[in-house]
Amino acid sequence: MDSSDDEQQQEYLFKVVIIGDSAVGKSNLLSRYAKNEFNIHSKATIGVEFQTQTMDIHGKEVKAQIWDTAGQERFRAVTSAYYRGAVGALVVYDITRTTTFDSVERWLQELQTHSDTTVARMLVGNKCDLENIRGVSVEDGKSLAEKQGMFFLETSALDSTNVKTAFEMVIREIYDNIVSRKVLNSDSYKPELSFDGVTLSNECSDESKQNQNRNPCCS
Repeated sequence: MDSSDDEQQQEYLFKVVIIGDSAVGKSNLLSRYAKNEFNIHSKATIGVEFQTQTMDIHGKEVKAQIWDTAGQERFRAVTSAYYRGAVGALVVYDITRTTTFDSVERWLQELQTHSDTTVARMLVGNKCDLENIRGVSVEDGKSLAEKQGMFFLETSALDSTNVKTAFEMVIREIYDNIVSRKVLNSDSYKPELSFDGVTLSNECSDESKQNQNRNPCCS
């Protein structure tokens, strides 16, 4: 088997972590993405759980091992092992609780402290189905994401809005980052402002509004 065949057969395994305050919906986001399930009575995660998902990117099999752990301070003992080897992160807040949004920069600092490589980062404003009790505006979410150089989407684990897109954008960005390191000075794998050919809306809204008002999801 020659080297081109080796490249064709190559598989990738990426570690992605989900971080954010307790009860922002981290476990339900993962459950919705990995199993298409939602548990309205879900309890705080104890320790660490993970799911492995597979994507096909440019004909390559890409596996993401997605780790979920509790946001409470009393579980911080798992921190170092949790972040070790992560190349992607979803930083989640609850759009109805401003305190969870205020914690985002602390989580980003923790991520930076414990990660040993470039991390593809997505800011996720979860529970956008609760628009009537929103505490954090879409504009504030976009602004913070732009400031931090992150992708941004609002999601709803309850009704599935943008959940698959958020995870798959991070996985695709990780792949592109790794390929771009291998193929120096190549324009083939530059990160795009669109996903599967569709420019994305960060807003959690009905489909007709999204079709009328689509915005790039990344800064």
